[in-house]
Amino acid sequence: MTRIPGMMALGVAVFFALALLGTVPGGSSLHLVTSAQAQEGPVIRQIDVRGNQRIENETVISYMTLKRGGTYSAAAADASIKSLFQTGLFADISMNMTGSTLIVSVAENPIINRVAFEGNNSIDTDTLNEEIQLKPRVVYTRAKVQSDVTRIVELYRRGGRFSATVEPKIIQLPQNRVDLVFEISEGPKTKVASINFIGNEKFSDSDLRSVISTSESAWWKFFSSSDSYDPDRLTYDRELLRRYYLQRGYADFRVVSAEAELSRDQSAFYVTFTVEEGQIYQFGKISLSTELDKLNRDTLEKQILPKEGETYDASLIDETVDALTYQAGSAGYAFAEVRPRVKRHKDTKTIDIAFQISEGPRVYVERINITGNSRTLDSVIRRQMEMSEGDAFNKVLLDKSEKNIRGLQYFARVDVTQNPGTEPDRTIVNVDVQEQSTGSLSLSAGFSTLDNAVAGIQLAERNFLGKGLQISANLSLSLRRQLIDFRYTDPYFLGRDLVGGIDLFGSQTDFQTEASYDSMTQGGGLRFGFPLSEKSTLLLRYQLRMDRIYNVSSTSPIIQDAAGSELRSIIGYRYYYDDRNDPVDPTGGWDFQFDQNFAGLGGSVRYVKTEADARYYYKIADGFIASQSLRGGYVHGLGQRVRLSDHFYLGGAEIRGFKRGGVGPRDLLSVNNDAIGAQAYAIGSTEVTIPNGIPEALGIRTALFVDYGYIGLNDTRDPYNRTNIEDAMAPRVSTGVSINWQSPFGPVKLDFAKVLMSEEYDQEQLFRFSAGTQF
Repeated sequence: MTRIPGMMALGVAVFFALALLGTVPGGSSLHLVTSAQAQEGPVIRQIDVRGNQRIENETVISYMTLKRGGTYSAAAADASIKSLFQTGLFADISMNMTGSTLIVSVAENPIINRVAFEGNNSIDTDTLNEEIQLKPRVVYTRAKVQSDVTRIVELYRRGGRFSATVEPKIIQLPQNRVDLVFEISEGPKTKVASINFIGNEKFSDSDLRSVISTSESAWWKFFSSSDSYDPDRLTYDRELLRRYYLQRGYADFRVVSAEAELSRDQSAFYVTFTVEEGQIYQFGKISLSTELDKLNRDTLEKQILPKEGETYDASLIDETVDALTYQAGSAGYAFAEVRPRVKRHKDTKTIDIAFQISEGPRVYVERINITGNSRTLDSVIRRQMEMSEGDAFNKVLLDKSEKNIRGLQYFARVDVTQNPGTEPDRTIVNVDVQEQSTGSLSLSAGFSTLDNAVAGIQLAERNFLGKGLQISANLSLSLRRQLIDFRYTDPYFLGRDLVGGIDLFGSQTDFQTEASYDSMTQGGGLRFGFPLSEKSTLLLRYQLRMDRIYNVSSTSPIIQDAAGSELRSIIGYRYYYDDRNDPVDPTGGWDFQFDQNFAGLGGSVRYVKTEADARYYYKIADGFIASQSLRGGYVHGLGQRVRLSDHFYLGGAEIRGFKRGGVGPRDLLSVNNDAIGAQAYAIGSTEVTIPNGIPEALGIRTALFVDYGYIGLNDTRDPYNRTNIEDAMAPRVSTGVSINWQSPFGPVKLDFAKVLMSEEYDQEQLFRFSAGTQF
């Protein structure tokens, strides 16, 4: 009996010892449960959200990881706070436990009531609004504000203002709303102080400066932005330099670096291009191979521009690829691929070119998406596309489509891109445009030696109703001439590639100086035109007008007999062919125009009037552009003499050095030696534009010219021999200098001419001046 308590005591001691060592089952479990309960914390029985005004309690709780019935822990609370901050709805968040209730305190971010800009002069508010993320009724956050500040500063940097600063400020409003104001200090444009080149041996710094788009700052460039630093423009300049050298044989050329260093006062950049020119290469062997049987090899070889032995020009390769691709497409191979294989021989400094034409993978246009046109109808853009849905895809036609859309001049930006279609042989064409203003209301004023003071008003819209329709109304007033004119043109008449138009006009001209009478014209007409080819068009027209000669002060019986009104019913046509390299500022190519009018389909006047005009342009050297023009005309009466107002009155702009109407037949027995006009003329002009040492940015061009021609023939006769008509079909020649200035206030032209050959009765004019403006 006495041993049992001892055994029990020993067992209890062993049990507790093993429990302390963690080897007895049950002891370990007891220890873990107690520890877990200590770490998990209290159970959340209720969640109390405080401080929220717009956001519901349940919405706040839905973003949290802590839930009712769960166990609270510091880690879980931290995760819930991060989750709530990520929503961007709150400016401040805190959590704590009070008993079994989790209290969540939040401070909501305010709602933006209005976004305003102050101090933005060079960039309009609409542009800034498009750039930023924050808008009215959007939740305000500091991160978004800072992002918008960065965007605005970058926008100013792209515009050349590197010292621009933006400070955001908020104005507190009731109901947790704010007005956001961006205070902008634009600062001056950061100019380009100098542009230097390192490594150029074949071309001087001044030559290369004329190639790139960036220019050095100068006092007279107040209307130009090319002297402001723009990193994107600098990247473009690298490409311009590369093209310039590759077109002149330097196949190894590369731009090593293009660095811009900002001055300490941040007022100007110093730009340095480091280049490696390399050696000049010539074209070596030029070959052509094709897998396409239907292609005419002789026709293809005529499209190859590089010639063996000539200086290497990379642009000729690109032009040849386009020409061969177009020829293959015209022959029915819409998927033809042209690959130029270039083999360079550094020892002989020659480059062999092998053009390979093969059948490429068949790809079709699945869909054409047009975006950005809020005003212009889709159909106006689609009709400029050379391809439609389902057509075979052709890169040349795609490039041409983009040029067609740009040519509308309805859009400030046109981007045509491709995306893969739903199938490997399908492609999606995306056309993204940015519309610009197509309407204008302009007032003009000026002076010329012909019309003296001139004033006018013009209302024009090139994209009426977004349908591509063109309307214009013009009123011009001067001391010598008053004109009112209305024109309506549908460039896609009847939904086809046709031009239809209506004209209404009226004019009154003081012709007292030339022939001692006044004239008035009133009428209207219809136009209808269509293309004959890519470069030629034909325009048909009909015109019905009333012409009146009055206020006759001439003593010439011919002019006195011409007084009165005549009704003219005229049908005519115009053929035009344009093969110039640029329609605005050509430096090569030619164009030709042929006009013919027939009067006599009703009315009281019958005649045939024919005129032709041809112009040729040629680049002699850098800065020297030659142009040659030839014009001729003849009017023949049908069963009657040609009326006075249907004659040709030349001089002034046609043959410089003579007054308007100062060349041609004249009645010398009249008091004022009145001009009576000519039935025929053939005139020409040779002009050479020359460098004048004036920076190109000023828009001043100087040209030397020689004008020449024959003007004469007149079937007007006085049966009583009361006239003395001088009508010598003799040569007239003048030479001189012409100065054209595309000023910010409008075009200005000055002609200084010296007559070399003339008749005694011709009226000369040494100086001719005209100018105008729009505001």
